[in-house]
Amino acid sequence: MSKFRGIILEGYSNAGKTSVLKSLKQLHANDDAERSVIVLSEHYSQVLHKVNGELKWLSREEHLQILRERVTMLKMLNNWASEIGQTQRSKGLFFILERFHLNHRVAFSHSISDEIKELEAQLFEMGARCTLLTVSPENLEQRISSRNPNEWEGKTVEEMKLACELLLEQQQEYRSQAENSIIPTIEINTDNKDWDSYAKQIYFFN
Repeated sequence: MSKFRGIILEGYSNAGKTSVLKSLKQLHANDDAERSVIVLSEHYSQVLHKVNGELKWLSREEHLQILRERVTMLKMLNNWASEIGQTQRSKGLFFILERFHLNHRVAFSHSISDEIKELEAQLFEMGARCTLLTVSPENLEQRISSRNPNEWEGKTVEEMKLACELLLEQQQEYRSQAENSIIPTIEINTDNKDWDSYAKQIYFFN
């Protein structure tokens, strides 16, 4: 099997995953060492989906099936590259996944299965490295309100407080689940919104 390398971006909605993903794609575009790259945003792998305008929460088995399909796809493409041979300029298949194994672990923390552990073992063999993006408690309110300003117009202080508390709980759960996963994980605080700097730290994490 030819060389694999991959990045998994995890964290809640206000942590800056989309901004970091954009910087990662630009960073990779300037590095021709890996010519084959696959980038899958959270819409292809997260637990919560919008179907016909309505939010749908996938069951544990439904979400596992999606993750299995994505991992199988990556392995098949990499095997194809091995069979046909690669140019000397290429290091192998490079992939970036957004909201993947930790998203599953947090959503189904009450029933962690052997299946997700098996998927993580495969991702580990594929050279996956995970980054958990977080925000400091004192910056949560600003980050939440800036993401969807219209949504928070007229909301009470208590409603914002509850939203911040919920995100803090989710953030801590992500940390706990990352410790239980076989996939190497670093945590990056995104308070400064220095997306390019974060991307470089992630890109060269090994």
